[in-house]
Amino acid sequence: MLFLILSIICSVTVGVLFKIAHKNQSSSIQIITFNYATALLLSYCFFSPDFKALASSSAWPIYTLLGVLLPTVFIVLVLSIQHMGIVKTDAAQRLSLFIPILAAWFIFDEQFNSLKIAAILIGFPALVLLLIKPTSNQENKWMYPVMVVLGFGTIDVLFKQIALYTKLPFTTSLFVIFAIALVIMGLYALFTILFRKEKFSSKNIFWGILVGIFNFCNIFFYLKAHQAFAQNPSTVFAGMNMGVIVIGSLVGIFIFKEKISRLNFAGLLLALIAIVLIVLSQINY
Repeated sequence: MLFLILSIICSVTVGVLFKIAHKNQSSSIQIITFNYATALLLSYCFFSPDFKALASSSAWPIYTLLGVLLPTVFIVLVLSIQHMGIVKTDAAQRLSLFIPILAAWFIFDEQFNSLKIAAILIGFPALVLLLIKPTSNQENKWMYPVMVVLGFGTIDVLFKQIALYTKLPFTTSLFVIFAIALVIMGLYALFTILFRKEKFSSKNIFWGILVGIFNFCNIFFYLKAHQAFAQNPSTVFAGMNMGVIVIGSLVGIFIFKEKISRLNFAGLLLALIAIVLIVLSQINY
C-alpha cells in the first residue's frame, strides 16, 4: 500500500506544480518537454537500462503506444481545457477510471469480493459529486473530454501490462517509454516555437525539472504498486484515482483556498469511505 500512497502524493504534487507554474505564465508544452527529458535522465542514472534485452523484447508495441499516448493525451488535455474548461476536463480525466476497472474484471480476470464491489459502487458517485462545479464555458466540444477519458483509461491499462511483463525489468521499459514521449513532445514544442511563435523561457526548464522528478516517481511507484497488487489491479486503479482527487481536493481547499459546495463535500466523504473499503478488501483478500 506504501507504493500506492507515494504514487498518489507524487501525482498530486505534479498538479500543484502545474498550478503554480500556470500562475507564473509558464508554457505547459515546454514544461512537459523538459519533464520527459528529466524523467529519461533519472531512468538512465538510477536504473541502468538493459539495452541488450530490448532487442528481443516482445513489448515494443506497448512501449510505442504508451510513448505516443502520454504526450498526445497531454496535448488533448490542453485542448479540452481551452474549449471545455478545466472542471469538465478534470471530471473526464478522473472518470476514465471506468476503463481500467472494466479491464481488471474482463481482461485481467480479477476476482471481486463484496467489499471491493461496494467500494467501486460508492466511488463512482463520489467522483461525480466531487467534480460537480459550475462553469461559465458553454462551448460544446465534447470530443475533447471523450478523448481524455479514452486516453487516460487506455494508459492505465497499458501500464498494468508493463508491470506484469517479467521478461524485461520494468525500469528499462520506463526508459524506452520516456524516450519516445520526449521525441514526440520535443518535436511539438519545436513546432510551437517556430510556427506559433511561442517564446522560449528558461523558467520552463526549472518547472520542467521539478515536474519531471515527481512525474518519474509517480509512474515508478505506480508500477511498483501494480506489481505488489498483481492479482488485484482494481485496488491500484480505483485507489489511485480516488486518492488523487481526495488529496487534490484537500490541497485545493486548505492551500489554494478553493471553495467547494455541499455536493463536493458529500463526494469527498464518499470517496474516503470507498478508499477505506478498498484497503479492507485487500486485507481480507
